[in-house]
Amino acid sequence: MQFSSDFATIQTWLEQTNEYLSIRKSDNNFPNGPVYDLRQELSRIKVDGTFFTESELFRLRKTLHSAAEICNFFNDDNSAKFPQLKSLADNLTPFPEILSLIDSVIDKFGNVKDNASPELMRLRKQMASISGSVNSIMQRLLARYKAEGFVDKDCNPAIRDGRLVIPVQPMHKRQVHGIVHDESATGKTFFIEPEEIVETNNRIREIEADIKREITRILISVADRIRPELPELLALHQIIGWFDFIRAKVIFAEETNASMPNIGDTQEIEWYNAVHPVLFLTLEKTGKKVVPLSIKLDKKTHILLISGPNAGGKSVCLKTVGIVQYMLQCGVLPPVNDNSHFGIFNDFFIDIGDEQSIENELSTYSSHLANMNYFMRHGSEKSLILIDEFGGGTEPQIGGAIAQAILKSLNEKGVFAIITTHYQNLKTFAGETDGIVNGAMLYDRTKMQPLFQLSIGMPGSSFAIEIAKKIGLPADVVDYAKNLVGSDYVDMDKYLLDIARDKRYWQNKRQDIRVEKKKLEALTEKYEADIRQLLNDRKAILQEAKTEAKEILSKSNASIENAIHEIKKVQAEKEKTKKIRKELDELKLKLDDTSATP
Repeated sequence: MQFSSDFATIQTWLEQTNEYLSIRKSDNNFPNGPVYDLRQELSRIKVDGTFFTESELFRLRKTLHSAAEICNFFNDDNSAKFPQLKSLADNLTPFPEILSLIDSVIDKFGNVKDNASPELMRLRKQMASISGSVNSIMQRLLARYKAEGFVDKDCNPAIRDGRLVIPVQPMHKRQVHGIVHDESATGKTFFIEPEEIVETNNRIREIEADIKREITRILISVADRIRPELPELLALHQIIGWFDFIRAKVIFAEETNASMPNIGDTQEIEWYNAVHPVLFLTLEKTGKKVVPLSIKLDKKTHILLISGPNAGGKSVCLKTVGIVQYMLQCGVLPPVNDNSHFGIFNDFFIDIGDEQSIENELSTYSSHLANMNYFMRHGSEKSLILIDEFGGGTEPQIGGAIAQAILKSLNEKGVFAIITTHYQNLKTFAGETDGIVNGAMLYDRTKMQPLFQLSIGMPGSSFAIEIAKKIGLPADVVDYAKNLVGSDYVDMDKYLLDIARDKRYWQNKRQDIRVEKKKLEALTEKYEADIRQLLNDRKAILQEAKTEAKEILSKSNASIENAIHEIKKVQAEKEKTKKIRKELDELKLKLDDTSATP
């Protein structure tokens, strides 16, 4: 894994990982065959006469098969959906000829096949025949020795130095004629090769040597045929290894609930619900949940000064920002909400922990100042600086003054920074200075415990008096300390806590209002949709009524004409005809009125 500050490179890495993650979430079964790093073995056989062992050749076969499966996956209908992975896979060469060559020599268990060569076939058949003969002789001898009581009834042949032997008790070793190859650690068992099979065992050893030489010859022959393809095979291992690395990143992303954020070729931090991945996984094992971090920094406000009680989460916030940003610039999906925005930083400067150096004769504070000097000289608006316990390690008054001067210099350079501190003068300076914003680690004064929650926009309190009471310091000691610092300082801590409490209250209220507003908007939209539907239904009903009225009118006109025709036909009286016409005209008028009604 490597760090990059190039936007295009980082974007490609992240898109590759996100595409692989999408494949795992979908129904597409991405090839997940074994991959082995054989670069050293491949480099070794550059020399003529060298060769792969059977197990190395077997692993090469598995790796090439995995590469071929990846190529086949992207030759299907998956190219358009996963362009970054397809582009990477286009550089893979499956080497079907080498696969066929290895398959002709190595079986599914990783051993050289009997039919890898005619000579090997002959030797192994001969070995099987002679071994069978030796076993028959051995079983016959063993049965005899058991009958004579020279060996135990449950005795079985053993192997020593590659030769078949019989375990014999010391008292009977002279009755079993042969060569003693070994004895047990206790001296209670001797392992004797019966003289009847010595020559046959010698022949077996000779055939074993012949088989070994033939296998070596076969493996050298295979290596000779693979050797011209070594550059391409080494390149394949780079690509297939990268696929394996992407897979590892995806598994880690799944474990940490990571997602693909928005990234830009600028400097910004706008994260929602970010978590420290190691802390997240550690707490998850114990059934606990980590408190997520939301933070926003941009070119206008680019330094966050975090204050609050000890063990309240200041350092965790700082380290979360560092590791999450570093993960992104290494192409690892960060554990944040997908609506988060990330920028790219050229440099990471970090001052965390005790860097006291005996060799360089630097104290903790001297080492801290040396780091600050480096940050001020090399930092820029494209740098991300992380400083824990800023200004600590020396007398508070002068330490606070120097820290404020350094903070002023860093702010003027436009660096992005996350800084933790307890110094009151730094909190005041941050509140009065553009570019710097205070952040507080919240504390539950009722339960006397930290909430591990960051609130940006106000300074935090150390709550030293409250913590001293909680751990049980004598009341007179605590009261004396309160008198030393003065009521104004103690009251200020209380005011800060009240402000934090009120801020949380109104934040919750705002959230409730947002929820209710969304509900009202949804109801309003539903009612408006219902009204539109009613109006549409009314128009449809009126249109249908008009259509029916026209049909009735048309039928009535036909009836009128038929009636008139009948009247004329029977030559009715004139007055009667007029009366009928009048009645029909009234009916027609009534129908016209019905048609005209909206």
